[in-house]
Amino acid sequence: MRVVIAEDHTLLRDGLTRLLQAFDFEVVAAVDNGPALLPALVEHRPDVAVIDVRLPPTFTDEGLQAAIAARSQMPGLPTLMLSQHVEPLYARELLGSPHGGVGYLLKDRVSNIGEFVDAVRRVAGGGTAMDPEVISQLLARREPLAVLTLREREVLGEMAEGRSNAAIAVKLCITEKAVSKHINNILAKLDMPPSDDDNRRVRAVLAYLNA
Repeated sequence: MRVVIAEDHTLLRDGLTRLLQAFDFEVVAAVDNGPALLPALVEHRPDVAVIDVRLPPTFTDEGLQAAIAARSQMPGLPTLMLSQHVEPLYARELLGSPHGGVGYLLKDRVSNIGEFVDAVRRVAGGGTAMDPEVISQLLARREPLAVLTLREREVLGEMAEGRSNAAIAVKLCITEKAVSKHINNILAKLDMPPSDDDNRRVRAVLAYLNA
């Protein structure tokens, strides 16, 4: 699986490179600034890109803007964003894409190697990998979600993190039948057509959060 990495801190960039190589990823490019990122993505067309939101020269949103530009040229380019802080505006802009294969993780919370590698693979496969804190802040900023019950909000948060019905049932200690019922209620209340496809379902939720 081919990967492009964008990270300005040398130790972290080298660490990510060595880590992913140890799990049989092929790192085809590792850049340290915004201007170099888009050309690298277009040239290599990787299976997944792991990108820091803030890159030189301005350390604002170069990484995010390059990712959005790349996904406009290569729809569905799997992209996992890394950030020091929760930045809901940036998250909404990226997650508003109708295509899957997106993730947003906080660097300080990426402490479990197995979970991080799983997140990279999930995004590469067209799924989502969302930090719970990012999801929490996105949900908290949406007044229309007042129509949902507390349990439905919990299920929605788990959906947005990319979990399957079975995984949600285990996490919330309820039955899969109850999860399906909650999801149908959520989709109905948010005026979204229900779907058996997990990725389409998550993208619908994220698109709503971006609206």
